[in-house]
Amino acid sequence: MQLKNLAPIPELYVSYESAQKLKVEAGELSSWDLTPRQICDLELLMNGGFNPLKGFLSEEDYDSVVENMRLADGSLWPMPITLDVSEKFAEGIETGQDIALRDQEGVILATMTVTDKWVPNKAREAEKVFGADDSAHPAVNYLHNHAGTVYLGGPITGIQQPVHYDFRARRDTPNELRATFRKLGWRRVVAFQTRNPLHRAHQELTFRAAKEAQANLLIHPIVGLTKPGDVDHFTRVRCYEAVLDKYPGSTTTMSLLNLAMRMAGPREAVWHGLIRANHGCTHFIVGRDHAGPGKNSAGEDFYGPYDAQELFKEYKDEIGIEMVPFKHMVYVQERAQYEPADEIEDGVTVLNISGTELRRRLSEGLEIPDWFSFPEVVRELRRTRPPRAQQGFTVFFTGFSGSGKSTIANALMVKLMEMGGRPVTLLDGDIVRKNLSSELGFSKEHRDLNIRRIGYVASEITKNGGIAICAPIAPYSATRRAVREEIEQYGAFVEIHVATSLEECERRDRKGLYKLAREGKIKEFTGISDPYDEPENPELRLDTENVDVDNCAHQVILKLESMGLIAA
Repeated sequence: MQLKNLAPIPELYVSYESAQKLKVEAGELSSWDLTPRQICDLELLMNGGFNPLKGFLSEEDYDSVVENMRLADGSLWPMPITLDVSEKFAEGIETGQDIALRDQEGVILATMTVTDKWVPNKAREAEKVFGADDSAHPAVNYLHNHAGTVYLGGPITGIQQPVHYDFRARRDTPNELRATFRKLGWRRVVAFQTRNPLHRAHQELTFRAAKEAQANLLIHPIVGLTKPGDVDHFTRVRCYEAVLDKYPGSTTTMSLLNLAMRMAGPREAVWHGLIRANHGCTHFIVGRDHAGPGKNSAGEDFYGPYDAQELFKEYKDEIGIEMVPFKHMVYVQERAQYEPADEIEDGVTVLNISGTELRRRLSEGLEIPDWFSFPEVVRELRRTRPPRAQQGFTVFFTGFSGSGKSTIANALMVKLMEMGGRPVTLLDGDIVRKNLSSELGFSKEHRDLNIRRIGYVASEITKNGGIAICAPIAPYSATRRAVREEIEQYGAFVEIHVATSLEECERRDRKGLYKLAREGKIKEFTGISDPYDEPENPELRLDTENVDVDNCAHQVILKLESMGLIAA
């Protein structure tokens, strides 16, 4: 008898011959270039990871999923999987039409028959799916500031899977994993979901969970999109490979899941369970605050620590997978071993290092004890995250025209060059306008694009260990946040608000721009006819009135020292 979890599941791919024919025909269709998140979703739609979905959700399915975590036919499904597109693209699309879905190199991965086209109520989606319409949540921020305004729904015909050039032997479709389990004779499989490197506590926890469930272990890390600021997946996979050897032989395997996380806490846990069931697993470890995004705008956690476990338990029969609760493992010094926190008697010495403390030790080059992590893992993390004073970073000045940004930025550049150690690049507003953005005007859209270009160049400088100093006006907080997220993948982002008042900037008016703006000769001028979103929590606020430039630049240097970015 073949076990249900090991039998093949339906995929949305056509045969090789049909795919070749379809590829030629699809070349004539209107085509949409998928975003990284949509590519992750499409791959799991096509390979059965999102079974029972047959494509991007129709409007009826979407409404039902948002409201009550079910498709219109009643099947459990907690996450809206939608094809969001721009208004401009949607205008040219009729329902009933086929479109080609391409990756970022233009390769056609699938076609889709558009059955539905609608403008969603994103505030409602945020409220229902993520629990709050709060842009401190990365997925809510994505929904409002990155996702397209129109949703298209309809069935998918898969032509080929997205190409991955990295860790190819570690990437398996649900059916490939099911075949592996059949071949190995694994009947019970515990999946462990992670987006962080594994340390000794995780290894103990997963080993113990598999033992208690009398099952084999699948380490199933997410390598699609995780939370902004997470360790990149290349480093993480090298860390996982180092830990695999620590498990007893032939009890454990690892496979990479190309999923775009939403960090939706309880709903995400149910979703992860359904995806793992599709991959042939019978048990799933659900952690404390599973897939939680951290703090909301009020500084409180988005979800309670056990909300995800409660919701999972409620639906476990429909998910078709047993939940294994995550035991918090701590190191007992006297016995030199890890034990579950709730089984430890009073009076023993418990050692623990939080994630924040680990990051501090890495950034300051301090020792990380062997009881906490494996030397091989620490070595990988140190390669990617050298001490802070050796990492690249970006200093981003923002303020009104004439506030003194460029002058202070220049002074800062000279001081940093005097110190030496890292290359320093100044991306001043005027310099960028001349060399990077000469074709752009001063409309809101063009000014936004200019700031994003500056952010992109700064992120590349930061990634490669240099210092980028940016001094644009950058009036919009949403754009500054997007630039911060792009840069913080690679190093620190230090926002400095040059808080010179509008009156003082007008009084200085060296370039005569305010005068022209007042006369209506310059349209959309920041502070006069266009708003400036004052930064709420910049790393530093500078008051330049009655303070000389040297002193302002020195305040920035002191701030960089206090953040550990330059050696004191």
